[in-house]
Amino acid sequence: MTETEAVGTGSTRSGALERRYRLLLRAYPRDYRERFGDEFIGTLLETTPPGRALPGMTESAALVRGGLRTRIAGAAHGPPWPDGLHLGLLIVSLADLGLLLPYAGSIPLWVCLSAGVVLAVAHGRVRLAIPLVLLIGSKTTAIALGRPWLDQTLVPVFPDSFWGNETALYGMGGPITPVITHGVLLLGLLVLAVRPRPPRRRFPGWWALAPLVACTDPAWLTVAAGSPRSLARVGLEAALLLLAVWAGAATGDPRWAVAAVPYVLVQIAVLVENFDSVGRQDVAHWALLGFLAVTATAVPYRSRAALRL
Repeated sequence: MTETEAVGTGSTRSGALERRYRLLLRAYPRDYRERFGDEFIGTLLETTPPGRALPGMTESAALVRGGLRTRIAGAAHGPPWPDGLHLGLLIVSLADLGLLLPYAGSIPLWVCLSAGVVLAVAHGRVRLAIPLVLLIGSKTTAIALGRPWLDQTLVPVFPDSFWGNETALYGMGGPITPVITHGVLLLGLLVLAVRPRPPRRRFPGWWALAPLVACTDPAWLTVAAGSPRSLARVGLEAALLLLAVWAGAATGDPRWAVAAVPYVLVQIAVLVENFDSVGRQDVAHWALLGFLAVTATAVPYRSRAALRL
């Protein structure tokens, strides 16, 4: 290999390594990258052994962990309980939208209104979301009771063929779950509505939760059957709650534990309503959610106590 070819190869490796480092740095907030990104990249390139084209696994994990920690520390500002409650209500509204999505062909208006609730909550427009929650709550409760209400919906409501399942909306549950779901949303929104400052806007990526949990109604979430959708939902729930535990431990802030409460309350309602038909694995699933939620609540206070020592 000539000297020119060697220099060219080294330059190509260096360029590829820099691109991969910049990709890893996307774990950090944008303003952080704009202020420190070039300095960060320069230091990483200087300390990397010659000839390497890929970041090391330990180094990559440290960068991602540092980025997440920076994002979480940046998010932990303002009163924790209203911010945590707002995030929890957003998650509940997204889960409710995901529940209704497979039935969009039969109840398009109500799916659109559910998306409107998510949009209003995500943008901090809690007063706008309140009447929408009342409408959707009354409609879904009527569907669970097998009665038409507010429009001529044919009940039971079956999903669109695209989703590949044949379970009717609330076909394996009753009215308790929709009542509790929208009751939790309504009470939480009313609490936030009386505060002088509106909640902040949320990261648009939260919208991805709705399609991810579609066709995974907790009332017929048979973990024992091992269906990919059921396991994906369980994994997603566990991952988010573990993230809440880690965030609380890293910052000593309880807002992520508060965010878990509305969702766990809805899941408890589902368990109580369907207790006679769930299996041992399903009970273990709900027990895991409860354990992680309690851990997320305890960890911030333990972290604060450790810092005081």
